Amino acid sequence: MAIAIRTATPLDAAVVADFNRRMAEETEHKQLDPQILLAGVAALLADGDKGVYYLACDGDDIVGQLMITREWSDWRNGWWWWIQSVYVRADWRRKGVFQALYHHVVQAAQAASDVLGLRLYVEKENTGAQATYRKLGMSPMPYLFFDYWLS
Repeated sequence: MAIAIRTATPLDAAVVADFNRRMAEETEHKQLDPQILLAGVAALLADGDKGVYYLACDGDDIVGQLMITREWSDWRNGWWWWIQSVYVRADWRRKGVFQALYHHVVQAAQAASDVLGLRLYVEKENTGAQATYRKLGMSPMPYLFFDYWLS
């Protein structure tokens, strides 16, 4: 069971959108609009400035994903990479898929000269994911997140 990591292409949009739909249902009990979701995934895959998806694969079979977006820090003159849209297929969980994706991203961040570190957010109740992130060396941040929707 060798997991290979690759960058998603526009041809992967349907699988990535489906994984995002499943993740929203499982973690937040949200039903996402499939057309808006697919359009959002396709927009990112067509424009690398929006972010990048990395896919974990067993041969041609996509078994997991994560997305990276960037946030510029004027305080530190560098980029924070945000890990988002993490999903591992149920039949592949607890088999090192997220760990492989995470290590791939850490190596890519270390190879870039202007990346400060990695960040992510997680639902307060998702203690399983929190334990995984701690095990990989991540620490909780002392911030609360707020948002304001324009629509």
